[in-house]
Parts: sequence; structure tokens; C-alpha cells
Amino acid sequence: MDQSPSSGRGDVSVLSCFPSNVGKDVAVAVVKPLHLGLGNPDSRSLLHTDRQVKWTMEVLCYGLALPLDGDTVKHCVDVYTDWLTALVSPRDSIPPPISREPNLYVQKILRHLYSLFLPRSDQVSPVYLSLCQQVLCAVQSLARESAVMSRDTWETVLNFLLRVNHTMLAPPTTASEQLSELSMAVLFEVWLLSCSRCFPSRSLWQTGRQMLSSWRHQPAVVEQWSRVSSALTSRLLLLTFSPSFPPFKVPDEDAALIPADMDDERVSHTWFRFLHLLSNPVDISRQGLVGSSPPSVEETIRGDGHLPHIFFRAMRGVSTLVDAFLGDSVSAGVAVVNKEPTEQLLSHTGLTSRTNLRDRLPSIGVTVTKSPFRDRIPNYGLSRPRSGSAPPTPVNILSLPSAPPSTSSPPPHIRRLKAGNVSKATSKPLMTSSSPHPWKTSTCPSPYCPPLYSFPRPSPSPLRCNVDSLLHLFGRWLFDAALVGRDPADHCDVTVMSERWAAGRAEACGTLCRIFTSKKTAEDILSVYLSRFYLVLLQGLQVSEGACPPVLASILLNSTCMFCCDLRGVNLLLPSFISALEHVLLDRELLRFKGFVSPVDLRRASILTLLSLLPLPLQFPSVQSEVLLDGRLSGDDVPAGSFLSLKPRLISVLMGALQTETDTLNTQIILFAMLNLVQDLVLLEAAGQTQQKAASPRGATSPNKRSRGHAVHSDSAGILWVQFVRLLTQRLSAQWRNDSALCLSVLEVLGGLAKVEVSVEENERRRALSLICSYIVFQCSRPPPLHSRDLHSVIVAAFYCLNVWLTQHPTMLLHQESLSEVLEIVELGISGSKSRQDQEVRSKEEKDLNPASLRVKEAAEATLSCVMQVSGAFPFHGTLADEDVLIGCSTSSDSSLKKFRYFVVDGSVILAMLEQPQEPEPEPRPSLTVLIRGPSGSHTWTLQHHLQPREGRTTTTQQQTLFPEHSGAAQVDAGIQHGVKHQLLSESMDRVFTVKADLSIPDLHETISKEMQKQLESVRAAFKRCRQVEAWPQVSEKPVDMTTCRMPPPVTKFQTARVFLSHLGLLTPETLKDSGTSGVLPELVSLDSSLPGFSEDLRRLDQLPSRNCDSAFVFYVRAGQRTAAEILNNVESSSSVSSHFLEFLSSLGWPVEAGRRQVFKVNRAGFPAVLADSGGSVFNGEKFVMMYVDALTEITFIVPSSSSHVIGRSKSPGAAEPTTESHLKLQSPFVLNKDSAPKPASSPVDKVKSFRFVSSFVDSDSKIGIVWMERFEDIESFPSSDLLSETKTETVTSLSNTQLIFIHPLKSGLYRICFHGNANSKLSLVIPLVNGSVVSKRSLGFLVRETVINCCHRRRLETDSAPPPRLRRKQMISDIILRYHRRCSEPAFYSALFQDP
Repeated sequence: MDQSPSSGRGDVSVLSCFPSNVGKDVAVAVVKPLHLGLGNPDSRSLLHTDRQVKWTMEVLCYGLALPLDGDTVKHCVDVYTDWLTALVSPRDSIPPPISREPNLYVQKILRHLYSLFLPRSDQVSPVYLSLCQQVLCAVQSLARESAVMSRDTWETVLNFLLRVNHTMLAPPTTASEQLSELSMAVLFEVWLLSCSRCFPSRSLWQTGRQMLSSWRHQPAVVEQWSRVSSALTSRLLLLTFSPSFPPFKVPDEDAALIPADMDDERVSHTWFRFLHLLSNPVDISRQGLVGSSPPSVEETIRGDGHLPHIFFRAMRGVSTLVDAFLGDSVSAGVAVVNKEPTEQLLSHTGLTSRTNLRDRLPSIGVTVTKSPFRDRIPNYGLSRPRSGSAPPTPVNILSLPSAPPSTSSPPPHIRRLKAGNVSKATSKPLMTSSSPHPWKTSTCPSPYCPPLYSFPRPSPSPLRCNVDSLLHLFGRWLFDAALVGRDPADHCDVTVMSERWAAGRAEACGTLCRIFTSKKTAEDILSVYLSRFYLVLLQGLQVSEGACPPVLASILLNSTCMFCCDLRGVNLLLPSFISALEHVLLDRELLRFKGFVSPVDLRRASILTLLSLLPLPLQFPSVQSEVLLDGRLSGDDVPAGSFLSLKPRLISVLMGALQTETDTLNTQIILFAMLNLVQDLVLLEAAGQTQQKAASPRGATSPNKRSRGHAVHSDSAGILWVQFVRLLTQRLSAQWRNDSALCLSVLEVLGGLAKVEVSVEENERRRALSLICSYIVFQCSRPPPLHSRDLHSVIVAAFYCLNVWLTQHPTMLLHQESLSEVLEIVELGISGSKSRQDQEVRSKEEKDLNPASLRVKEAAEATLSCVMQVSGAFPFHGTLADEDVLIGCSTSSDSSLKKFRYFVVDGSVILAMLEQPQEPEPEPRPSLTVLIRGPSGSHTWTLQHHLQPREGRTTTTQQQTLFPEHSGAAQVDAGIQHGVKHQLLSESMDRVFTVKADLSIPDLHETISKEMQKQLESVRAAFKRCRQVEAWPQVSEKPVDMTTCRMPPPVTKFQTARVFLSHLGLLTPETLKDSGTSGVLPELVSLDSSLPGFSEDLRRLDQLPSRNCDSAFVFYVRAGQRTAAEILNNVESSSSVSSHFLEFLSSLGWPVEAGRRQVFKVNRAGFPAVLADSGGSVFNGEKFVMMYVDALTEITFIVPSSSSHVIGRSKSPGAAEPTTESHLKLQSPFVLNKDSAPKPASSPVDKVKSFRFVSSFVDSDSKIGIVWMERFEDIESFPSSDLLSETKTETVTSLSNTQLIFIHPLKSGLYRICFHGNANSKLSLVIPLVNGSVVSKRSLGFLVRETVINCCHRRRLETDSAPPPRLRRKQMISDIILRYHRRCSEPAFYSALFQDP
């Protein structure tokens, strides 16, 4: 008898020598009494000797081969399965010989039971399936529960299961799905049990590998192999890696397949042998290697639609194992979540997925007689494959979440495995195409490609394997699978083969991309692997007619960080990637991809790849892009040339992508790329490093006909700036105006573009300013039901963007049109409507104040203040001096306040007036110093009163008086009158005839009343007396001495405060009159500075910043560092940090002494002198900080060091200086030490503890950290909670409100950005920096500053607890007015002006 596992024969009974009716009668007669005895627990076996048992077994062996028309076969199965329990729990119904030697008889029983599985005509009947299930479950229960099985019995059991599976699965036709799944599941589970208890021999492993290689055309084989391999891998990772390595989660039923008592060494051996049990899975796609069938049958197999899907599932299983070793795999349960789209897809391809056998068995429809054995058979406890229990579906790495913007991303240091949702496009049914070239003529993808899932997943673990190690294990399979169908030995159409195996190829290419992009910072990869990988990418990225859309999509989805992980020679792929991006980003519909991938995810991955490509032409302008493939260039669409010649194509793709993109998140990423590109070009041109342009126009634009006219013919920074600004402003006012999140990002980018120092025409800036104003008008004019907090936040952001443009380009206000438009927008924001609407003009007195909201009103007032004070006047001409500085007092005291007069104008501006004493000069110059405190800040002005206009003053030292003095001698002609006739009209008027109209105006004497007549008579009497006095010298003929009138002596005492208020028109009855309304003060009121607390309140008002004051903390992390102490110690010495880090630090701002309240004409040249030998610790806030200041914002960059933290922690919390909440809200980064430092007698500990840095949003618990990472994989272990919790701020920060900008230097000289916490914003992403971006050294500092500014601005927009500085100052001024308002009558007010203060 041939007992080899691959033998197709079973044991032959002696009854087969007799006629069939004789053997059948004997079998029925013998089996029936044996079966009856199984149900009675008191019955004993009828067989007592070995001969009896052996003869009966010959009959049972013959009965198992009988037809299923009766109960004989069923009774034989029941008897044998009952006897198998002799190795588990012997009973009286089992013959004594079997109980004495159970291993010997069980081996023979298994050889007989094999006859049941031999091919027969009725093997598809439900009864047959039920009997096979019964036998397999009995064998499974035997292996699970028996503790006395010998090695021979284990070998027999495994041989039995191998023979059974070979009989069912080796034929070319597809076996019964239910039975094949069950048989494979039992085989693998029993095999694993044997590995734990009695490890199979080497020959058995070889036999199993050979036989499984011939079953690979059956779906159940690959599915169960993937399932077991995943379970073993999950167990192996726990043994191989540290506990901090991310666990590979598999379903509990799969994890239970691995015996808990299997030792560690056997786990590793079993895993490796099981991994190669299927041989090379790529052989599934190779003719003649699928199974051991003749070529004629092979043609039948290849025509079956199952093989491409089986090949895909095999590659998916390998991909799952790779992801597990990388530490970025998702739970295997994700496959259940994503099962529905696959099921729908398979229903259109003629394939069926696996369904739980237990759910199908009850519907078989056969009536099975109740058997006592069935009551004893354990419940079907086999780890059955659940529906959709394929190996964990690997997903594609995307650096940005595809979840809605309102969701929050997990903290950077915590791993969370979240299953994403498949997009709607993924679940659409596929349509088969008869065209052999779907890429060219069909709008639907290949019917063999299941959906490509692209939901977010964690990044690879820092403890992951090296790339070479993974490629040693899986590289051969993946490289072969990625190039399947490209073998010249295959005599078939290459395109058809590519489409046939597209799903498996796409999975293999995606897995290879994930492996290579997981390269660690200092890791080297073998050149042979790199060359093969680049060959795979060059083949997969082709966009010609023979290209494969699923492969191209899989490469793009998994290559988002291909160019930012320092792969050697990766730049040679730049032309191929550009061609692929052109085909994806310039296609609005993406019909070729919709059936198997979400267009949004595919475009997002392409955009992220584009981000890493944009800096390359400027970084390596002279590098050539020639790539030879098969003796020719890699494609007709990839021209040769320098990298600089590729820049126009990249710009064209960027412009086209923005115009075809419809997703908000994707558009925001493109916006960052635009700002980054323009800023980089501007700085490059400014440095004089611009390389010569491409030699021919063909190299300047893409030869692709699908460029759709988006090519940019000139790539200078100025032209790009104009094109980008035009495109953004147009879309802001049209397509994007209803998307709040997108509008915020556009406004942020427009603000960044306004700060780019590029030379363009003034009309372009004025045009952008006008469109921003139009956008504000549209948003404010929306119907009231559409108004919401988000809408008002966008309006506030638009006003802020307007302020940025006005402060950066103040010359625009010199144009009357621009100034009028801005002032109309301010009026709209403050009052809610314009005075000039259509043809109607309404005066401001007739309008009702009805702004969109108080926030909008405050934003409009800030713009008005910007127009009146900030634009073109930064740094301010006024100073931030207070009363003490003006008087010269060394210490603050109330005596200095008594010299000032305090007035309040319009309830919002406090005027502190100091009347300067008169200096002894020939000309009196009354002086007045006015300290103006308003919502927009404090300003000091000194005024002098002159008796001449500015143009008429003499410049000599000796000033001449207005009226020159004369000598006191008498003049000869004194008192002599000259006859001069005075006429009011010309003499010609007397010759004009009068008319009646002249009589309409009465004469003057006719209008005089009686009272006026009396007054006129007194005047005439006075004149008469005067004439008599003047005529006296002539009458008396006596001379009279008369002297000339002299100028009176100059006044030396002035009420300059009264004169100043009078000149402003404030000393009128209307301005001093009380309105009579409670809470409404007159336009001009005075303050009583003698009241207690007045000086303290003024000091607190001065401490409130007038601009947005924000802060960020800068850290330096060396390779391998994980503790806060190590990180803080790096900046103590310049030898511990990179020189590039110090250059970056200097680009953030200027060194400023801690405690200075203003920055004038700061110079970065002082940075090296301040830095000295430190690595940045000098900017820890104790003596210096790095500060960036412009007209609207102040950013303080603090570099925490170990010294400051050690000192700060040395003091116990109970000894800390108490600080009230009101005091916390008044501190500013410009008042770091001046007001909060204790007395000089305090200890150094108190001094450090008293130093606090509070940003303008003091009530917010958010923090921003900028981290320089030497090794990118250390990001996952960055101790953000330890570092940011100890930074010196007043509030306790939760990790959910922490935003971290990680900067990793690449070998190419570029910098890779990782932004954690960017999705915390309520209104989507904050730009310009996004996760996965790559920037140059030139623009790094600018982009980091803009990101910090925008992050803080977003926080202020989203919270009510962080009012803008202007509003906080306004509220403080109102409190001072109500508390110190001097209530007096109008006469008392006037009289006080004439008295000294």
C-alpha cells in the first residue's frame, strides 16, 4: 500500500475482493449493531480481541467507500470518530484492544478514514460535507485534547491531513469553499499543536511545502496561510522586540491558534518554516508553476478568475507581515471594517469571498439523525475564519489625515490605531472592459484590482527593523511580484498580463515603497536593493499606453516621503515622478482611478509628493536628469536635461493642481507649496544665485498635451507672485468664499505673500487689496441666518490680512481710491453698513450702529488704527515712556502724577498732559508733553506753541520779535491828520443807475431799533469827544508830546493744556455737557489722579501689549536622546549643537535683553556676540531672548536650558511667589523682568521663579514648540509632556493643545518638517508649514515664523478667553474711567484749567 502523503489511494479492504453487493450487505450487517451500542452509556463493546477488532476495521474501511444513499457511511464515521477518543478519554464502548494500544489503532483508523475523502460522484452533497466536517473536527479535537499521542501518531495525523487536503485541493478545479477552508484550518492548527508538543521532522516540513505549492491555486490555502503567518508574527514580535514596540494586533481567535505553551525558540523556527511553507507566492502568476498539473490543465487554471485574486491576497498577506515588522500596521480587525467594498467589488468580478462555514452548514438542507456521538463531539471550537478575516489590510501612508477637519489628531507621542472609512468612490461597482488597453480607451479600471485603502495609520516605529533585514526576508517575493507580467519569457500580451495581475503588482509596489521610505536616518541600504527598487518604480511610474493605473496609484499613495528620507540616488526618479504627477493632478475627474482608490486620497498623496519635489531644482540646478532604461530613456515624456529645466514643469503642475482641486485639505497643502516656492525664489534671486534658464523652450514646459494651458512661461519670483496673488484673490471672491476653513488658509497665505519682499507693480498690490475688501463686503452682507461664529472668525481674519498688507505696503494709502476703499470697509465693519450705497448717501449721524458682531467691530477698529497710526510708522515715532521717565523720577511715586493733568476723550483715550516750565528765551515758547494711552497703544508727543507759522520762522540764533521796538523820541508828524478819502466801492459804482432791486435791501439806519439808537448816540458822543481832543493842538496852537504805542511785555505764564484742548475743539459746552444717560459720559472728562490706586492702574495699563504677543520654545534633540534632561543640556555648549541650528536660530529674530520694552533698529549682527560659546542657552529668558517684532505682532523665541530648569525646580512649589490672576493678565514679553522681578535682596532662586513668559492669549493653555531633530525617528519618543510642562508659563498645558514643529536636516541640505498637533485647529490646517513638507535653508526661518503667527492667531479666533490686545486695553481704560472719573460742574472744570495741577 502506498502510504505517501501525496498518494491518491486509501487503504483497501479485503471485502473489495468480493462482489459489491456482498461487501455492502456485510458492512450493513456489521456496522448497524456497533452503531446502536454508541448511544447507550451502559453498553459494552462487542469486540474483545485484536482479531475481532482488525476484522471489523476491514469492514468499516470498506463501508467508508460505499455510496451515500444509506446510513452505512454515516454509521462507519460515527464508530471511527468514537474510537478516536481512546487517546483522550477511554470508555466502555471502545473495544479493549484499542484502549490498550490507542496510538497503534488510531494510526490505522486515520488511514481508513482517508477513504472517505477520495473523489466520488456525490461529494458535493450536504451529507458528504457534514461527514467530512465531522471527521476533521474529531481529528482536531484529538490533537487538542490528547496528552498521550506518540511521535508516530503525530506524524500519522499530519500525513492524514496532508493527504486529505491534497485530494481536495490539488485538482485544478476549485474545491468546495466550505470544506477547503475547514480542512486547511484544521491542518494548520494541528500542525501548530505538533510544533509545540512534537516538532515535525524535516522531511515532513519538506513534504508539506511541496504539497502546499501545488494547492496555491485554491483561495483557502492562501487565506489560511496569511492568517496563521500573521498570528505567528504577532507572537514573534513580542519575543523579538522590546515591550515598547507597537503590538501587531490580530483577532483573538487567530491568536489562539498559537499554543500558549510553545517556547520561544520553537516560535521563531515555526514562524520561519511557516513563512516559506507556500514557497514563492509569485509563482501563482507564473505558467507551469502554479500546481503539479499538466499544461493543458494549466490553461484552464489561468483562465479562471480566481488566480489574480489569489495572487493579490498572497501579496496582501506579505504586505501585512512587512507592516508588522515596521511597527506601523493596523489591527487585523480593520479588514472586517473594510470588507463591504471588497465584497461588492468581487461580486462584479465573478469571485466570492469566504463566508463562515458555521453560518452555512444549517442551510445545507439535509436531515441528520441524532447521534449520541454528536452530543459528545465538542462544539465547533476551531478558530474558524470569520467573514472577511483576510490578513490585516495594509493601508497607505499619508502624512495628513483624511478625516474631517473638525476631528483632532492624537498626540504625537501616543500611538492610536484607528480605522479609517473608505471613501464613496471606493465602494462603487466596477465595470469590466473588453478593451485590452483600459489605460488608453476605458474609463474603468481593471476588474482584477480590489480597492486600495488609504486611510491614515501610525508612522513606522523607531524600533523597526532595518530595510536590508526586511528585504532579506521578503525582498525576492516583492521584487518578483512588482515586475510580474514583464518577463520576456511569458509569451503573452504584456499589457493584458499587467492588467490581469494589477492588484498583486500594486500591493507589492506599495509594500516596497513603504519599506524603503521607512529608512532610518543613519541607515545604509545595499546598492543591489536600491537599483532593483528604482527599476520597479521606473516601470510602475510609466504613463504610456502600457501603463497600469493601479500600480501607479499604489506607488503614489505610498511614496509621499520618498524624496525626504535620504535615499541614495533617488533624485534620478524626479522626471518620472513629475510625469506621473502631471497625469494625476492635472486630471480633474480621475476616471481611470475612481474604481479602486479614493480620488481625494490619491490627489493628496500626489500633492505631498509634489511638496518634496519643489525645492530640488533650486537645490541642485546643475544635476542632469538622464535615466536610461532598457538602453533608452525611461520614457518619451521624460526629457533629458538639468534639474533647473524641470522647475517650469513643477510650477505648471502646482498651478494646474490648484485649479483642478476640489478638496479643502488638499487645497490648503497646495497653498503652502505656493508660498514656499515664491519665498524661496525671492531669496535665491536676492542672493544672486539664480541659475540660467533652460536652453530651449521645450524644456520649459511639459510636452504632455494634457497640460491644459497651465504652463508658466516665465518663472521669475515677481511673475509667480503676481500669478499666485491673482489666482488666490479671484478664487477667494468666487469659488472658495463659502468654505470657511479654506478661506482662512487663503488669507494666511495672502498675508505671507504680502511679507515677501518682491519687486512688482504697485497696481498689483492695490488690486489684491481691493479684492480683499470686496471679500469682506460679501461676507458681511450675508443674510442674518447665515451668520455664525465661524463666519465672523473669517471676517476677523480678513481684516487682519488687510492690516498686514497695509503695514507691509503703506504706499498704497497714498492713492485716494485705495484709501477710500479701506475706510469704507472700516465703516462697514464698525457700523454694519456703508454711507455710500448705490446712488444714496447717508450721513453717519443718520445711521444706526449695527455691526455684524462685536468681534467684527473690534477688528474694523483695529484696521482703522492701523491706517491712522501703524502704516508707514513702525517703529513708532512716539515712545513708550511713562510719567516717571518724562519727569525724570528714578522711582515711581504719586508725586510725579500730581504734575500731570489727566483727561479722557470719547471714553477711550486717556491724555496725560505735562505743562513744561517757561525757559528764559527771547521768544516765549509754551511747551506741552502729552502721553496718549489708547486701545492701540501708548504714544508720547511734545508740542510747542509758536507765534509764527513754521515756514515764516527765522533760523538765526537771535530770534527777532514780531513787532520791532523803536526809540522813545517824539515824532514830528505825530498827531497830524491826512486827508484820505476812504471808499468801500470803486468810483465807477456811482455812475451805475439804481433799480428797484437795489431798494430791496434797506439802509442801515432804517433797521436800527430804539435800544440800538441809544447805544449809537453814546458812540457818537465818544467819537465827538475824541475829535475834540485830536483837534486841541490846532486850536490852542501849542505842541503836544505824543509817543508811539509799544508792544506789551510777553506773557510768561500759559495754560498750555487749556490751549491744546481748545485747539482740538474740546472746550465747548457740547463736549462738557452731561448727556443725562446713565453710564454715558461727556466727550471730555477729567480724571482725579489723587485717588489711591491710580498710579498702579496706569502701570498695569502700560504693561498690556498693544500688539499680539506670542511665544515659542526651541529645543535641540541629538540622536537617540529621550529624556528632558539630556535635551535641555544640549544648548549649553555650541559643540553640542549643529552650526545649522544656530543659523536657523539667528533667522528667527533678533537678540533682545529680557526686560526691554521696545525694539528699535535691532541688528542680527549682534547675534554671535550674544551667543558666545553657548548653543542657544543664553536665550533661555533670564538675560536674553530671540524676538521678532513687526507692526502687528511680537514673537519671543525662548531656548530652555538645563541651568534655568534646575534653578527653577530647586524651589518648592509652596515657596513660589504668589501671583494673582489679574496680575497674570497684565504681563507682556516686553516686561519680562522689569515689573515681575523681586527686590535685589531676593535670592537667585526667587529671581528665576519670578520670571514668567506670558503670551497675549494668557487664558489659553496652548503651547508651541520648535524642535530640531538630528534623527527623524526620534520624533516618536520626544518627551513633549516633560519638556513643555516645565516651561515657565502661567498655565498648565495639556498635550492636546500642544503644537510641535519638528525640523529634521537632510543630507541634501533641505529640511523635512513634521508638524504634530496641526489638526487640532477647529478650522482645519494651519499653514504655511504642513506635515511632510520639505523646505530650503533660505526660507526655513520665514516659514517657521509665519506658522507660529498663524497658529497663535487661530487660537485667538477659536477661543473667547483670549481677547485681542486692543480689546483688553480698551476694557482696562473703561475701568480706569469709571473708577477715577472726577465729577464736577462746568465752571469748576474751566476754573481748574487756569490753575496749576
